[in-house]
Amino acid sequence: MKQKVYRIVAILSLSLFTYFLWITPPPLNIDPRAWKLFAIFSATILSILLNLLPIIAASIIALAVSVLSGVVEPSKAYAGFSESFILLIVAAFLVSHAVHKSGLGKRLSLHMIKIFGKSTLGLGYSVMLTDLLIAPAFPSNTARSGVLYPLVYGLAHDCGSKVGDGTHKKVGSYLMMTSMAGLTVSSALWLTAMAVNPVGAKIAETMGIHITFSSWLLASMVPTLIAFMAIPWVLYRIYPPELTATPNAPANAQTMLNIMGPISRNEWITAGVFLGMLIMWSLSGFFSIDKAAVAFGGLGILIATRVFSVEDFHSQGEALSTLIWFAILFGLSTQLAEMGFMSAVANHFTSYLVGLSWISVYTLLIILYVAIHYFFVSQSAHLLALFGLFLSIGMSAGVPGELMAMMLLFATNFNAIITPQGSSANAIYFSSGYITAREIYVYGGAITLLNLIIYLAIGTPWILAIIHP
Repeated sequence: MKQKVYRIVAILSLSLFTYFLWITPPPLNIDPRAWKLFAIFSATILSILLNLLPIIAASIIALAVSVLSGVVEPSKAYAGFSESFILLIVAAFLVSHAVHKSGLGKRLSLHMIKIFGKSTLGLGYSVMLTDLLIAPAFPSNTARSGVLYPLVYGLAHDCGSKVGDGTHKKVGSYLMMTSMAGLTVSSALWLTAMAVNPVGAKIAETMGIHITFSSWLLASMVPTLIAFMAIPWVLYRIYPPELTATPNAPANAQTMLNIMGPISRNEWITAGVFLGMLIMWSLSGFFSIDKAAVAFGGLGILIATRVFSVEDFHSQGEALSTLIWFAILFGLSTQLAEMGFMSAVANHFTSYLVGLSWISVYTLLIILYVAIHYFFVSQSAHLLALFGLFLSIGMSAGVPGELMAMMLLFATNFNAIITPQGSSANAIYFSSGYITAREIYVYGGAITLLNLIIYLAIGTPWILAIIHP
């Protein structure tokens, strides 16, 4: 009864809040349509955060209201469905199912358990370390999530942690959250680990700041490695797995590997397809190779060889759900940026920075840059909309240009787990069923705050030391 009353009160309060925003004259000379879209977008995010609606229901309602009210043109509202990186998420999710179904994911996860499996915390570190090591060859955190997700999924299953039988929090939820959090710092460690990193470096170059592969790595190394050491442990404390110690797991894993026997036909095919996809994805930063097409090509081979059957599509409703909600939120957030809402808010807040010391301006700009990612469904869109503006403001206030540019670029990556839609990679982990949207808002927000503190408190003096030795 209490739950029902809370739900009714929350829905009524959110409805009144949205209506108030809708009728309030827009501040800061914001376009009236952008202000109304902000009201819709805010209501959508709050309904998810407060557990009032599933993310797909909230997204579909937001799309319908945005179009029917005339706030967003239909063609622009539906534009997200044609984005290749969103299709990549869906294809990678389906391929990961084939990795699991073939037994390859199980075999790899058993080997990981054999080496690191004496504790769930050890497994968390092993997943993040794998990500850090492969990141420089993958200019996409979405592509890397397609590599890591099947491994994490297999680890969870082989530890007896599954979705649907009440055991998901045993190990799986922790590992999924840890792997998703790991992507935020692996993308910040390497210039080539995220497609948007070189774009930001190029924008900085037009302002007289030269960032190379080695200078990026040197600047990011210390804060990133500290974040790597901290994230699994902090999540272990605030989002603990139910199963912590697994002293018999390595021996049990070896027994199960013996039972599995030699690698099967389907495992060989899946491994070959997967390796081919990894190579093509790693080359996409140097050649004109569409990552989504690579994923669909791999999926096609798996279907043709009957590793992934047509019937398997029927059990993968999460893939369609992900395509719908992510495409919708991406389209709406893109329209917020195109209508000038983001830049108007940023300009307003930065107007209060006049007269402050450069270190104060620098700190406030980085905090604002991270916080405003709540309204973006793309790291690329975030950087393209605000990176140049924030860098220019910071340099005008006396912030060392290389420090400002580096920290903004790192922040573009380490803020990615702040919301379920904060990165396209998040969608794959969220679709697993091991973690809820609310948990990502809460614990993803906590990890974003942790990253922010580490990079500002440790990264700042480190970068200053290496640029002014």
